[in-house]
Amino acid sequence: MTSGNQSVRRRQPRPFFAVDSARAFRITVVPGRGDTYGVLLEETYGENGHTLAARVALVTPGQTGRVVDALFAAVRASGHAPSVLAFNRKAPIRIDEAEGVRLALILLTTQPVTKHNRVRSLVAGINAMSTEETYYWYSKCISGDSSRARRALRTLLADD
Repeated sequence: MTSGNQSVRRRQPRPFFAVDSARAFRITVVPGRGDTYGVLLEETYGENGHTLAARVALVTPGQTGRVVDALFAAVRASGHAPSVLAFNRKAPIRIDEAEGVRLALILLTTQPVTKHNRVRSLVAGINAMSTEETYYWYSKCISGDSSRARRALRTLLADD
């Protein structure tokens, strides 16, 4: 307890750890040859010039073509028009947390897959998951033993 004249000292957080908003994601368009583009997906914390970002996935233009519907869905669900995804875009596109987690799972699990039918079944399986399931698998797929978790998720969703 403190008396009337004593003030309570509160420790101020360090500026590096203080963030202005909740976790979100951002897509940065990486220009390819001609009218093609790849994407860089980053997990972000904070806004207004105090953003901390961690790279989640870098997708080549060839891989982007296979999951473009998932990209458009994430962009639309975050309140943007799909037309913001253009090969000449310079500014990053902010994606809400739940949509970013789902998109990250799609990008991480389909990256090494070349069969189009398998990619489609992986995307459909991830889209059928509840939000809680996507958060669970996302945490597994970015942890220290992520390659095993990604392989397990691919096996679970698209076991041919």
